[in-house]
Amino acid sequence: SVEVKRGFFSRSPGKLAGSYMELNAVARPDPGVETTGLSTISGSLQRYGSVRDGPATATTSVPETAAVMPKRLYVVVAVLCYVNLLNYMDRYTIAGVLLNIQKYFNVTDSLAGLLQTVFICSFMLLAPVFGYLGDRYNRKIIMVAGLCIWTFTTLGSSFITQSNFWVFILTRALVGTGEASYSTIAPTIIGDLFSGFERTIMIAFFYIFIPVGSGLGYIAGSAIANATGDWHWALRVNPILGFIGLILLMLIVPSPPRGASETQGAVHLENTPYMEDVKYLLKNRSFVWSSLGVTAMAFVTGALAFWTPVFLYRAQVKQGRCRPSSEDPCNTEDSFKFGVITVVTGILGVVMGTYISRKLRHRLPNADPLICAVGMLTSSPCFFFAIVLADRSIAATYVFIAVGETLLSLNWAILADILLYVVIPTRRATAEALQIMVCHLLGDAGSPALLGLISDAVSRSNPDSYSWMFRSLEYSFLLCPFIGVLGGMFFLLTALYIAEDRKAAQMLTAGNGRLPDCASPLAAPSGFTERCRVES
Repeated sequence: SVEVKRGFFSRSPGKLAGSYMELNAVARPDPGVETTGLSTISGSLQRYGSVRDGPATATTSVPETAAVMPKRLYVVVAVLCYVNLLNYMDRYTIAGVLLNIQKYFNVTDSLAGLLQTVFICSFMLLAPVFGYLGDRYNRKIIMVAGLCIWTFTTLGSSFITQSNFWVFILTRALVGTGEASYSTIAPTIIGDLFSGFERTIMIAFFYIFIPVGSGLGYIAGSAIANATGDWHWALRVNPILGFIGLILLMLIVPSPPRGASETQGAVHLENTPYMEDVKYLLKNRSFVWSSLGVTAMAFVTGALAFWTPVFLYRAQVKQGRCRPSSEDPCNTEDSFKFGVITVVTGILGVVMGTYISRKLRHRLPNADPLICAVGMLTSSPCFFFAIVLADRSIAATYVFIAVGETLLSLNWAILADILLYVVIPTRRATAEALQIMVCHLLGDAGSPALLGLISDAVSRSNPDSYSWMFRSLEYSFLLCPFIGVLGGMFFLLTALYIAEDRKAAQMLTAGNGRLPDCASPLAAPSGFTERCRVES
């Protein structure tokens, strides 16, 4: 028997410091309890439904692929990063040519905001489906199928005529279907190929392409529209690059055994019923609070990413620096500049966040969520000043946007790493999917459309004034800094529980014992101690 106190395992007279290796050394069966060797171990663990010691038997699934040679691992990550880059380029190419799209289809701000909302909604609703499949079936096949849907749909959307705006919206929903399969599964493959700080570095490389891809989406969209004189071509470049990614994905990327990097083959991880997976995640306090923090972050980034180029353009019209667009294509200079800022600040922020995490993690167990909290809380004032100064100084607005995006980008790689180390391998795809669903449902699925609705409602008081069109979008933008502060509070709450939840996940993955009910993350309140058996 060992003592369980709020998730930390200890025995009298001293603590075991939460180490699953130490727990394995001291947690022995009672002498009077009859055991039957490995069958007893596997029986108790099968009852929990997460791990099994030893090699796979007839009752367990065979690993999907052989071990990947170490020299290939970095090439695999490079391919996954390349496809992730295309993922986010495609997502924000629409925002880079939004002025042209509004003019071509003759739609208002609220209808234009639907383009991003329907994409995020389909992405969000199908993420749990791919999370379920990703924890149980061949992940490579799922990603390849999703990438095919994504590339062909994007290419087809570039040929839609002016009278079929709702068909254009439908294609954006189908693009979200393809991207959901990739974004849900790709990080879990990296988690199974690497462990420790090396995994943190690889995850950082993967997630650095979120801001880089987003920025390149603005740059490529605006540059191609200006070069060709037709914004439709901005939607035809990504599919060409996507076909290359599809070939690389099929030839190079494996589908490694789940948990391979952490168990080193000593423990075979088994799947569990979906509802059991969900209950486990809902009891994981670090997962719950960090997911709410990601939701606030998604709300802010989704709204700013979609509307900032239009907002900056209207600010310059209000200042008299340029005239309302009458030519085709519309002026996309602000999209290009915003894209460059997003790329540079994204790289800088992710590198800084990873470096700070590396320096503090060993001295401060809850360093990761604290870094995320600081990033959210300090970026919010920057975005506030960027918004209120836009009609006075575009240069000051760009400076505050750059600083705010750098601070916000501290979080990208850290957030992914948090999920990987507080959730056991067989439930990571489900965790990714649920987090995607929640953060998009309450975050960037609605924020572009919500800001568009607020803008339209405010502008109705003076619909013929272009100055008032700027002011209406400015007022709707002011919602973002307040949501950012709320997200920072959620990450501070994550910091309270992350050390305990990480140790619990390590123990379950190592297969040295089955966490008893009284040691579940939410079972014991603060200060509550209970003695219970840990089966060895």
